[in-house]
Amino acid sequence: MAHSVKKETRRKAHRVIMRRVNRKDYRMSSRLKWLFLSGVVITLLAFPLAYGQQNKFKLKPGAQGKLCLECHDAFKEKLKNPFVHTPVKTGECSECHNPHSSSHGKLLDEDPNKICNKCHEGIVPKNSKSSHKVVMEGNCVKCHDPHASNNKFALLKPGNELCFSCHKTMGDAVTKAKFKHSPVEKGCLNCHNPHASAKAEHLLKNEIVALCVECHKPDSPAFVRQHANYPVAKADCSSCHDAHGSNKAGILFDNVHAPVANKGCTQCHEAATSPTPFKTKRAGYELCRGCHSTMMSDTFNKNRIHWPLVDKKGCLSCHEPHASKEKKLLIANVASLCGTCHTDTMEKQEKYAEMEKQEKAAVAASKGKIQEKGAVAHSPVMDGSCLACHAPHASDNVFLMTNPSQVELCGTCHEWLKHSSHPIGAKIIDSRNKNLTVQCLSCHRSHGTGYKYLNPFPTITDLCTQCHKQYKR
Repeated sequence: MAHSVKKETRRKAHRVIMRRVNRKDYRMSSRLKWLFLSGVVITLLAFPLAYGQQNKFKLKPGAQGKLCLECHDAFKEKLKNPFVHTPVKTGECSECHNPHSSSHGKLLDEDPNKICNKCHEGIVPKNSKSSHKVVMEGNCVKCHDPHASNNKFALLKPGNELCFSCHKTMGDAVTKAKFKHSPVEKGCLNCHNPHASAKAEHLLKNEIVALCVECHKPDSPAFVRQHANYPVAKADCSSCHDAHGSNKAGILFDNVHAPVANKGCTQCHEAATSPTPFKTKRAGYELCRGCHSTMMSDTFNKNRIHWPLVDKKGCLSCHEPHASKEKKLLIANVASLCGTCHTDTMEKQEKYAEMEKQEKAAVAASKGKIQEKGAVAHSPVMDGSCLACHAPHASDNVFLMTNPSQVELCGTCHEWLKHSSHPIGAKIIDSRNKNLTVQCLSCHRSHGTGYKYLNPFPTITDLCTQCHKQYKR
């Protein structure tokens, strides 16, 4: 009897448990059904929205891309190129173009200089140290074909050919160089980033030394021997070597300082075994005086000295100590070098050059109706031939001019006696200032003014009436 009671009790307990489990299963099932139905509803609601975004112009199904090619039939051939821009490949022409109307050329959906940035916004790193001008201007199409190309990355031309289409001078130098630099021959992108660099100037992928030691091992015996045992592992390689190639062995710059060419580093520096091997034996121009004593003596005997020569840097204000692309070991070409200090003068030349360019275009377009008048800019200044008139180190004359007489100096280029009847020279007093004589610069400005014939006034009448006041109107 007791056994039967226990058995019945177990059955009741089992039934209670099962009822609870069934209720729990029902609740779980209801939740799953609800979640499933919610997912279906959300998907159905989201699909039209996503499709609407992709098909914002409500084109017929399957019409994207294919519809455009019905008119742009010749475009089919272009799409056979191996490298096709992703939106073009997927038929998303409306990603870049508006099929109806636009304020921009070629029905572009955005400003041509900004449209690429919609997708390629991370192409220029934040706080970049250098950036490619065409990238910053948004002229992506200067390098890339927006639709398709035979070249990787949809480039207009392959490798260096593309870079040298703008950097022509560099391209010519690389081609003509007797001693080539292997990475340059293989491609500019071995050392440069095409868009921007977060690490270095000149679009370099890394700082110069870090970049060079990726290939050149400064601890190798041959490397140490070539550099006269000096610890150059952290020195600036570009102070001696031209990374793009050279006509000198070791791709040294074409113009090499004699002590460097002869590996006579100790002529200027302390010994390689010294605690300070790169320290120069003397400071400033005193170091250079040891070899260039005649020139230095002549310079310091003049009444006027070019101030960079006597500052802390001395000769190195204008000259490279080891090697240079430029003659006389100049840091840069004369125009750029002089322009580092005389910025205002050189900036004006750019302005004057543009004025002359516009005038010549107007004269050509007029077909003889407009006559070209006198120059706005002085050609020696425009060409960067500052040394045609000025001495670079010192002179006895004002403005470091190479000739004490303005008339004689200008006369080396201008045969003024054949085109001027105005009296000038040491015997002709300037009526505006009795302490001055009438010289070329009494009426002209040697670096230009923006007016014709380098005059300081807009018209000839304005100029002449400065002295001949009786003819003022």
